[in-house]
Amino acid sequence: MDRILGQWNTERPDLDTSPMAVVGRLSRLSRQIDRELERTVNRHDLDAASFDVLATLRRAGRPYTLSPRDLSASSMVTSSAIAQRLNRLERRALVTRTQDPGDGRGKHVALTPQGLHLINEALPEHLATEHRFLSTLTPGEQEALANLLAKLSAAHG
Repeated sequence: MDRILGQWNTERPDLDTSPMAVVGRLSRLSRQIDRELERTVNRHDLDAASFDVLATLRRAGRPYTLSPRDLSASSMVTSSAIAQRLNRLERRALVTRTQDPGDGRGKHVALTPQGLHLINEALPEHLATEHRFLSTLTPGEQEALANLLAKLSAAHG
């Protein structure tokens, strides 16, 4: 990144390229993290989106059930991808979909015992991967970075 910034400063000294120092590094690091987390969840025969659906149901607490709409709003998976993920997870008996007794048109998505076991097994490894990525930062630096990223996210999210 420093080399790229130096090249731009040589070629276009009239432009302020300082945002590239942040955005470029965030982008590259995001891709590296995504690749490593994907490898981690792949060891559990999941992809990142399926892991996120299972994790969202797990963190919802007992009975580990949400509507597809709530699942989409609470996960990092787009609403258009939720149905596709649910079909795959249901075929693997990791989730079930049932009618909402209060609304004949509505559905509930719930973790099965197998789904609960799988996410409980995969989550510690997922977190260990994230800890490894942050291990060069002190706890205070991690907190400061989290706060700065939250500020950026709130301003642009």
